[in-house]
Amino acid sequence: MPKKIENVRELLLEETKRQMLEKGYKDLNIRSVANACKLGTGTVYNYFKSKEMLVASVLLADWNEHLREMSELACDDSQELLGGIYESLRRFARDNQRLFSDLAAKQVALSSAERHSVLREQISAFVLPLCEKRGLNDPIFAADFISESLICWSMSGMDFDRVYPILEKIVR
Repeated sequence: MPKKIENVRELLLEETKRQMLEKGYKDLNIRSVANACKLGTGTVYNYFKSKEMLVASVLLADWNEHLREMSELACDDSQELLGGIYESLRRFARDNQRLFSDLAAKQVALSSAERHSVLREQISAFVLPLCEKRGLNDPIFAADFISESLICWSMSGMDFDRVYPILEKIVR
């Protein structure tokens, strides 16, 4: 009788993330993930079509957790909202530093401007209510501009204390 393992997908994602952070993208392979989870390689392919899909799923699960955290930020206080988003972006970048600095992974991860656009739209959805509340002339543009700025500055490692005064002038 075949063994039944609970939460196989989550187990695979957890192990993939562990190995990816330890070995890097290039040295990550489906067989080592399957072996560590005490599964057959074919079982992994039942859940994920490729190594790229497996890694993308790890990042997506992590990103969705950050989105959940951002959704809980109060939009009344611009410094709290923008600072919370900024810190969440920095944590995401820091937690996935090994992957983002891996040349082979960058070619997979950065292959689409569409992904960046989706990221900006997701952040913008949290910033838009603030821009509307402040009565800005073009709140959609302002939210997109602020979101793009938060993404770029957080990925560059700039301190939020340097960024916020500029953003505050926009939402004033």
